[in-house]
Amino acid sequence: MGNIFHPALTTFSGMTDLLYLRDCYLREFEAIVINVKDEGIVLDKTAFYPEGGGQPSDSGWIKWGMHRSQVKNVLKKDEHVYHVVEGLMPSKGTLVRGIIDWEKRYKHMRYHTALHILAGVVYHLYNSTITGSQISEDKARIDFTLEDLGKEKVERIEFEANKIVDEGRDVKIKFIPREELVNNLQLIRIRPELIPNLPVLRVVEIEGFDAQLDGGTHVSNTREVGRIKILKTVNKGKFNKRLEIVLM
Repeated sequence: MGNIFHPALTTFSGMTDLLYLRDCYLREFEAIVINVKDEGIVLDKTAFYPEGGGQPSDSGWIKWGMHRSQVKNVLKKDEHVYHVVEGLMPSKGTLVRGIIDWEKRYKHMRYHTALHILAGVVYHLYNSTITGSQISEDKARIDFTLEDLGKEKVERIEFEANKIVDEGRDVKIKFIPREELVNNLQLIRIRPELIPNLPVLRVVEIEGFDAQLDGGTHVSNTREVGRIKILKTVNKGKFNKRLEIVLM
């Protein structure tokens, strides 16, 4: 089970500069191949999001010279980001252009921000934190430490979430020193032991509403999310309830 926190919360992962952490709207970029392994291609920088934290990886293409190969999957392993390519692979030292499958990425961004809105609503209304989540292109789910999730509570959560959407609040990214968490414990919505021991952490803030530690991709304004519809709830245990959503 994933959650909406990704452990790659600094601007670097091993030797790869994670461009999406600073700019979620970057669709194309240039990079140098620094390694080619069985697991995939390692670049000195990338805008491709690697699978993790309940968010699927990006896909797209890598171009160099007259060649173009499809990026089928992107994985983070042993502090490296591997681009799994179908077809010809560029050699080490090659300058390549990465192209994100934007339609897929943007759907993930909308759903990820929707889950943050729901997480904020449930946290502020019921002081409940996240136990897991999963995003896809056409739906998403999120689990909370709730003992009950009746019809009236679900209706209120959906109403309050769509209120935040309609208010068109800006979604901002910032980086904070780890020691600031001591004075900002409300940023933590997962088990504290899952927070990596890193000097700098990434925060996604919905202006005037909520802020959470997070390493995923997001839209820049809540209006971009669209209408949040709670399809159903699932009882995952006495203190674990799931919301399944679609965006209209």
